[in-house]
This record gives sequence, C-alpha cells and structure tokens, in this order.
Amino acid sequence: MKKVVTFGEIMLRLAPPGFLRFSQTNTFNAIYGGGESNVAVSLANYKIPVDFVTRLPENDIGACALMEMRKRGVGTNNIVFGGERLGIYFLETGAVSRGSKVVYDRAHSSMCSIEKGMIDWDKVFADAQWFHWTGITPAISQGAADVCLEAIQAANRLGITVSTDLNYRKKLWKYGKEPGDVMPALVAGCDIILGNEEDAEKHFGIHPDTVDVTQGASVEAAAYKSVCVKMMDRFPRAKKVITTLRGSISASHNSWSGVLYNGQEFLEAPTYQITHIVDRVGGGDSFMGGLIYGLLHYPEEDQKALNYAVAASCLKHTIYGDANQVTIDEVEKLMSGDASGRVSR
Repeated sequence: MKKVVTFGEIMLRLAPPGFLRFSQTNTFNAIYGGGESNVAVSLANYKIPVDFVTRLPENDIGACALMEMRKRGVGTNNIVFGGERLGIYFLETGAVSRGSKVVYDRAHSSMCSIEKGMIDWDKVFADAQWFHWTGITPAISQGAADVCLEAIQAANRLGITVSTDLNYRKKLWKYGKEPGDVMPALVAGCDIILGNEEDAEKHFGIHPDTVDVTQGASVEAAAYKSVCVKMMDRFPRAKKVITTLRGSISASHNSWSGVLYNGQEFLEAPTYQITHIVDRVGGGDSFMGGLIYGLLHYPEEDQKALNYAVAASCLKHTIYGDANQVTIDEVEKLMSGDASGRVSR
C-alpha cells in the first residue's frame, strides 16, 4: 500500500496534572502532539504506512519530538531541520461547567519560520497516495501557508488525494492575514474536506441555514446538510464534505457524531454519549485518522467509513494525550455496538 503523508507542526504540550488550574500547579506533564502528527499516529495504529513532514529545531527538544513519532511507527525521513525552537502549548483541562483552556507559545518556532523550497515535495510524494494538512498550519505564518500551498499544488499535479481538516483557531491568526485571505486557495485543491460548523463560518462565512453555531448541547444532524452542500458548491473539486457534530452538555459530557455528503447521499453516523471525558484534545484529529483509514479500506462504503471515524474519535476521548492510541479491533468492537468496557482477558 502506498503511504499517507501529513504535514504540520508538532509541539510540546505542557499540562497541569489532573484538573488543576495553571495557578495551582507546580508541575507540568510533558507530551508531544499536533493536529497533523496526531492523524499520523492514528494511521500508524491502523497499520497504514504514513510519513509526517515538519521542520524541527536541532536540539534535544526537537529530538524528543522526533523520537515520539518514531516510537509510534510514523515515518520521519522527510522531516527537515532548522529554526530556533519547538512550539509549545499549555493546556488546562476543564471539568463539568469549567471549560478547558489553551495558551500558545509558538512564536518563532521552526515551523513558523519555514519557507518555500525547504521541502522537496516531489521526493516526499514519490510513493504516496494521500496528503493531509489542516487549517492550523497556514494560520501560524505566511511562510507556513506558502509551503502548505506548495505541497497541495504538488499533490494535485501528481494525482494524489488531498484532505484537509479546516481547524479554525482564532488565537493563531496573528500575522496580518485573515482566514478568508488564505484558506480558499488552499481548500480549492482538496478532495476531502472535514470541519465543523464554526470552521465553515469563520473561514468562509458558510453556516447552517437554521442553526446557531452556539447551539450548545442540541445538535440536529440534518441541519448541517446545507453546510456540506454550500461547501461543495464553493469548492467543486471536493468529492466528500464531512462535518463533525459535537454537543457540549459540559466539559465532561459531550455527544459526538458526524455527517458526510458525497454529492448524492447525506449520511449520518450513530451518536455517542461520552459521559466521562478523559481528554478531548485531538478528538477531531482522531476522527480524521479514522476517516482516512475508512475511506481507504471501504472505498465504496461511505457510511462504514464515517461510522469508523466517529467510533475511533469517540474512543479517543478516553485516551490521555493528543494522539489516539486505539486499535482497529477496538474501533470495530464499538462500531458493532459493544460499549460495555468489559475487561479483555
């Protein structure tokens, strides 16, 4: 099987233990993660050959991030080195009615200062079938946006499937460009588009006809068909548009589902009630990893691919850390209706 390539920034995540607030802690748990690296780890868990492409500093912290990818079975041969530092983000985990909080410290990171020409995309894509990027990468700097476009154009030229998770992050767009200035040209080259209602509205001004994006716990899947249709009209290259559906009852209890529109059918996945969230960071990335796996393994069964993505990301909410650490068997067990959580002996 040809490989999947993901491109983006991996960061050091520093979080107080448990549910402590920043002001309460004297220690931080350190792990590594980022949107595109999280997708790569999911795919490696599913035995899909995958390469993660990024730019790392040549220091011990960059080496630790590299080691994290290698130990998860992710290919790292096309990572380039240079720049000042690895980006950091601080996470305060919320509970019940107190939401989680993220503080970014990623200015002047190696990925922030990346430039066109630093990565040989023809070499990277020599044995690839799929390329994945997210809206986080073009948000961090003009250089990162330029390299992302460079990669998409190379993938399009080589006939490689391109997917994106729109991933709007309002705290990142700080270099003088608005999402609407940058994202349309990038998404125009995509075959598979994933997002949620906020992503579509903030990037492109597209929103559900009858739903407010601040709907809270109530999520009506059918209301999002209009988002999918409008996105496909706006970006005619797209073959599938997928929307994740998260109902936030509290920081500890979410409902979780998704819908897929392929230009003909509007498909809805089962809804899961995740009542004791361990870590919701990376939930969308685990969905994307599951979706890529599903679309590759069930190419004529969009419903099954969607169901796999939702089940995989449901399980991610039980896993501490950024990246999903579940197997195909565990996902398929949940898909079959077995959510008992019984001990496997």
